Amino acid sequence: MPHDAPPQTRDVPAMLKAAEMSCAQNGTQLTALRRDVLDLILQAGMPVTAYQLLDRLKPLRKSAVPPTIYRTLEFLLENKLIHKIERLNAFVPCAEADHDHADAQFLICKSCGGVTEIEDHAVSEALAKAAARHGFTTCRAVVEVDGFCAACAAKAREPASPV
Repeated sequence: MPHDAPPQTRDVPAMLKAAEMSCAQNGTQLTALRRDVLDLILQAGMPVTAYQLLDRLKPLRKSAVPPTIYRTLEFLLENKLIHKIERLNAFVPCAEADHDHADAQFLICKSCGGVTEIEDHAVSEALAKAAARHGFTTCRAVVEVDGFCAACAAKAREPASPV
């Protein structure tokens, strides 16, 4: 199921509330700083790097420094509230904290930069079987696929307008 709803269609307050509840169930706390960073990621609408987050956090928290962001991102990752897109060294929100973060697939649009998260167990199983044929046991299988989203692919197929 894709998790790429544009920020204007996301119910960010509800997502933040769900994150608070998830943290409470895990015995952790979504502090004001963690909430601010998660909110910035939810509002971004695109993958966002740690330094982009730091730039956006500075107006809210003048004393924010890189370690502040990195510790917060680590917490958000550990609590399954965000994903790291390794190829982009950037972060995206996770709409479903209860799914298996060790086996996720991300579709990355080369045109608009959007990221769609999918969870296809058949892909994970195929990778595990292929690895097993080589005597390898998988622990984590995150797949990042470059291509074009439906909207960008459709734009590319549109005939050029005469000038």
